[in-house]
Amino acid sequence: KKAGNNPGPCGASDPECLPILVQLCLCFLSPAMTMQFISHRFPEDHDPTIEDAYKIRIRIDDEPANLDILDTAGQAEFTAMRDQYMRAGEGFIICYSITDRRSFHEVREFKQLIYRVRRTDDTPVVLVGNKSDLTQLRQVSKEEGSALAREFNCPFFETSAAYRYYIDDVFHALVREIRRKEKEAVMAMEKKSKPKNSVWKRLKSPFRRKKDSVT
Repeated sequence: KKAGNNPGPCGASDPECLPILVQLCLCFLSPAMTMQFISHRFPEDHDPTIEDAYKIRIRIDDEPANLDILDTAGQAEFTAMRDQYMRAGEGFIICYSITDRRSFHEVREFKQLIYRVRRTDDTPVVLVGNKSDLTQLRQVSKEEGSALAREFNCPFFETSAAYRYYIDDVFHALVREIRRKEKEAVMAMEKKSKPKNSVWKRLKSPFRRKKDSVT
């Protein structure tokens, strides 16, 4: 559903909807992919330059998730809405067309844009090569996409918005990446706090042994 509309079938009083995890996703991709994910339809006529926001509630791995998606329509230029999403967003989908090598080269531009705003390379990202059904027009090999994904250390999919191939997998993978990063951050914080306790114990132990020897 588009932002501003009724957010979904769950009401505020529905206990199953209360613990929903909000995932802010910025998508540098074709609006057709977003529409296929949101409404399971391929728009025959759409403006590929329109930037729009959507909200959808789903379950992934039996856990609720509320996706707040900004579809940038593949435009790298600055907008106020995009800046807000990039600072608050938890995950990003970067898409190119396998039939357009120029779009593949622009992937790095989008990745650098994410880094400039967030100042970290640890932001969850999913790389997507769209239009996999147009094999006769392919300009970017699957191996090239896989290699770039390895460089970015992120999941990679080749999709078809026209036939809805792997569309859900892309968004589900992004949510899983976000959740994984969150767990890693929690574990890192816990690990960081443990050495302090062990150091304190080591500092205390000589005094304890000295006290025991005196008594």
